[in-house]
Amino acid sequence: MQSSAISIREKIGYGLGDTASNIVFQVVINFLLVFYTDVFGISAAAAGTLLLVVRIFDGITDPVVGGMADRTRSRWGRYRPYLLLMALPYAGLAVLAFTTPDLGENGKLVYAYITYTLLMTVYTAINIPYSALGGVITEDTTERASIQSYRFAMAMVGGALVSALTLPLVNLLGQGDKAFGYQMAMAVMAAVAALCFFVCFWSTRERVQPEADESGADKFNVKNFAGDFFNLFRNSQWAILAGATFFLLVLVAMRGAVTPFYVTYYFQSESLVSMFVTLPMLAGVAGAVSTNFLTKRFCKVRLFNWSMIGVIVTHAALLPLGRNQVYVALALAMAANFVHMIAIPLVFSMVPDAVDWFASKGHAKKMAMAYSGHLMALKLGLAVGGACAGWLLGYFDYVPNAEQSERTLNGIVLIYAAGPVICTLITMAIFRRYLLTNAVMAAGESDVQAADDNDNPPKTASAVSN
Repeated sequence: MQSSAISIREKIGYGLGDTASNIVFQVVINFLLVFYTDVFGISAAAAGTLLLVVRIFDGITDPVVGGMADRTRSRWGRYRPYLLLMALPYAGLAVLAFTTPDLGENGKLVYAYITYTLLMTVYTAINIPYSALGGVITEDTTERASIQSYRFAMAMVGGALVSALTLPLVNLLGQGDKAFGYQMAMAVMAAVAALCFFVCFWSTRERVQPEADESGADKFNVKNFAGDFFNLFRNSQWAILAGATFFLLVLVAMRGAVTPFYVTYYFQSESLVSMFVTLPMLAGVAGAVSTNFLTKRFCKVRLFNWSMIGVIVTHAALLPLGRNQVYVALALAMAANFVHMIAIPLVFSMVPDAVDWFASKGHAKKMAMAYSGHLMALKLGLAVGGACAGWLLGYFDYVPNAEQSERTLNGIVLIYAAGPVICTLITMAIFRRYLLTNAVMAAGESDVQAADDNDNPPKTASAVSN
């Protein structure tokens, strides 16, 4: 196995790709629902359905992009060309998605469906090859965790900047016109995102080369793409990661979408919305960076379980807070994101481990397809989480730009705090079946193979899971 260290320069360059991705991702997670309801002018329920439908469609495109990326051959590699080709379309569609046309209610809804669908399609076309790139920079499992730690630290830096600057930019550039303000703010941030993708392209290298294939399975056709996709579900360790990721992202989408409502209406502190999004992002940077050091001392599986316990404790502590304890809530939100962002790089670094393990059993390595399926689970989690936020706001009788009832306020707290607790408990239950501990990966396939055959985890996995 390759063990040469990857330079910090290349790790930062790779991380800038997720800075670019996160510029749009965080605006969509934290501001799209409130933009659609309070600025664009569609109902919370309609917006929730929109988020669900588009993200489900987006999930369907993931395997197609993964299959194409795995079969791409160029002088720049398999995955890096997509960073170059898709950066500008990605930036342009981000601006269009936050543009408010002069249309009737139905026309606006159609426009929202079209622009959001196109934005998510291009996001898929650039983000899946980008994610797969992290698996072919090196084969060393510890370096992979380090690369992902830099990736998500840079992602959180981008997210923090976006969260801190979005509403001030909207107010500054809009001068009282929120619709124009959102459009111009997105234009500024999208330009920065495109530049970050260009830097990522020039900073990274693909060192793990594809294996020669003489069977015809590398041809561009639907049969081969479908075969690669359905083969993913034969990989038990990948399936566990996909299931855990789904519920982790339900958590992220639900909490992120309802944060502006939680701060504005429950604490009556609209001026603190940016702080509530930004400071937890910065805490997330610290969490992601700490992963780089913690993985050198502790098993990745053990760290993941510890972080999940932290997520449960910090969110549960939010439930009894009174409406005058806004800064206590802010501190807990920061702590929650710190422990949460220890887990996320770990999951992404485990995907190539699962691919390598599956390949050791005689299957072809399909890194982009594995990440496309993983990102499909991620996006479905976002879809369900975002839709649930909109539907639950409707269920609890939320009324835009008005004083909320006690029932609505209690509902907002439940979405923000209790929802993540439930999602994390489910994640931990799923993850108990994950076998690829550091000890197992170092020992090779035999221990995991025996566990798979007996449908019981090996002793090394049990030791770190309990």
